Amino acid sequence: MSLLINVIHTLLSLYSLAIIAQSFLSMLMDPRHPVAVFMRRITEPVLAPIRRVVPPVRLGGGYLDLSPMVALLLLWVVERILIVILLGLT
Repeated sequence: MSLLINVIHTLLSLYSLAIIAQSFLSMLMDPRHPVAVFMRRITEPVLAPIRRVVPPVRLGGGYLDLSPMVALLLLWVVERILIVILLGLT
């Protein structure tokens, strides 16, 4: 059971890092760059549905996309729930 919990933790941590990296790369890198395209492809399946529910916040002359923060929070909650469930099975 410990191995399964470690695998879940590692996968969700890596995905969280991908979301964070994609957020920074979108500000710093050309959107057509292969790395930016790859990061967008792996994070958009989670971020796009959140964007439909949580609109961007107007901030000065631009907008702040809150979907990465919401996604990270949801991933953390899912991880905690899965760990509690798995620990309850032992």
